Amino acid sequence: MSEQQPNNPLHGITLEQIITALVEHYGWKGLSRLINIQCFYIEPSIRSSLKFLRKNLSAREKVEALYVATQKDLRS
Repeated sequence: MSEQQPNNPLHGITLEQIITALVEHYGWKGLSRLINIQCFYIEPSIRSSLKFLRKNLSAREKVEALYVATQKDLRS
């Protein structure tokens, strides 16, 4: 049984999809300027970012918030 979550903009979206979309939109340099996280500017990669963000909840929340804001801007 799957529950619908209409008020959750991140429902059904993986962390990897979020990072990939942000990198495609901003690039690693732009992303590191917006969110000051080492994994975005020192040898950045999807894999290293996933590893770090899965362990650091506050950084993950910043990335998710940027993704939601970016998606809202793109729809406007």
